[in-house]
Amino acid sequence: MTDILTMGEILVEIMREHEDVPLDRAGTFKGPYPSGAPAICIDAAARLGCRTAIIGGVGKDDFGKCLLDRLRQDGVDVSHVLESEERATGCAFVTYFGDGSRKFIFHMGNTPAVEAKAPGQGEFEGVKYMHIMGCSLMSNPVFAQEILKTMRMFAGEGAKISFDPNIRKELFTDESIHEVIGEVMEHTGIFLPGVEELLLITGQETVEKAVESCFAYPKMEIVVLKNGAKGSRIYQRDRVEEVGVYQVEQADATGAGDCFDGAFLAGLVQGKSVKEAAQMGAAAGALNAAAFGPMEGKINPGTVKEIMERR
Repeated sequence: MTDILTMGEILVEIMREHEDVPLDRAGTFKGPYPSGAPAICIDAAARLGCRTAIIGGVGKDDFGKCLLDRLRQDGVDVSHVLESEERATGCAFVTYFGDGSRKFIFHMGNTPAVEAKAPGQGEFEGVKYMHIMGCSLMSNPVFAQEILKTMRMFAGEGAKISFDPNIRKELFTDESIHEVIGEVMEHTGIFLPGVEELLLITGQETVEKAVESCFAYPKMEIVVLKNGAKGSRIYQRDRVEEVGVYQVEQADATGAGDCFDGAFLAGLVQGKSVKEAAQMGAAAGALNAAAFGPMEGKINPGTVKEIMERR
């Protein structure tokens, strides 16, 4: 039985050690760190006690070993992660700037990260949520179609689809992505965008109109509008709620939004209210941001409960 499943890229991340060092200049890096937005999300959910699985691919190399060891250690089912003998594990290089922005160079579209195929009927049982990341849809057009195929199958079996657009401008190179995102939105029950992503995907000029257009999709139940340090606003068809952030000394914000997603879905799986699930997401995001590395941070049921109760 699987509570939450995702399909997407599994990468190592090589990170600048200090801010404001462009990627076209010599400088020091730290890593490799386990990464890939779907992997970060599903790992956070696993650490919070959910039965999780990821469909993806790595190379049969040391970077791949780094990733599989970490996911297995945290309880993620990696039985559907292919290990390629021919191609190396995907990776991303990232630098940070003092204004909070980031810049990436991805080596992903020609790696095992985008080679996984949709599973067959019956290979996973009882999937409650399938989580999709927009960056996975943008990584390779053929892989995007495999994710859509998987989404259709699990949606047909009764799973709810959650979608974080997680747009990376470095990957937004194919206009066909608009059609792909449109189909995902038709199946989505839980939508987790940032403000810019919400406006871009809906084509609306205000948040209010954009949210209204999201609920025009009949399967849409929850829109979680993530707004960084300002917290999040949770929209349901009959109510709107605000959830703030938990203040921590930030070491690295990469992965915080993905951890929010994983903890939010874990809360729903565990029967929490939508607001409490969002508070779990905020706590997991804060714990992640307090550590250097996209999949790092002391995220477990005890620490999430502690930070929620203390603050």
